Amino acid sequence: MNEENKILVVVKTRYMEEQSKPSEHKYAFAYTITIANVGTIAAKLLSRHWLITDSNGKVEDICGDGVIGKTPYLKPGEAFTYTSGALINTAVGVMQGKYMMVSDTGEKFDALIPQFTLSIPRTLH
Repeated sequence: MNEENKILVVVKTRYMEEQSKPSEHKYAFAYTITIANVGTIAAKLLSRHWLITDSNGKVEDICGDGVIGKTPYLKPGEAFTYTSGALINTAVGVMQGKYMMVSDTGEKFDALIPQFTLSIPRTLH
């Protein structure tokens, strides 16, 4: 990735106890993501690609346009924050992925989403 097209992705997660049903192996998590353009050229988020893995090794591969129905356009120094969710079959899992972006110069590039953990409280030390 060059310095012109540079996107920083920061993630915070939260267990959604009220939407989970552990007796049915359904664990709901919310994640809030901030996508910041720390480069020098404006860029638009076109699509997303997620890999969600539960602790049994089951992988869910999800692709789609935009995020939460939006395709944010970020000028240098701007950020976009959104919250979404995931439902997995175990109390612990991980997510990672990428956003496909296009800069004002027409260059397509990926903004990597670093792996993060989904975990109910007091499960991991």
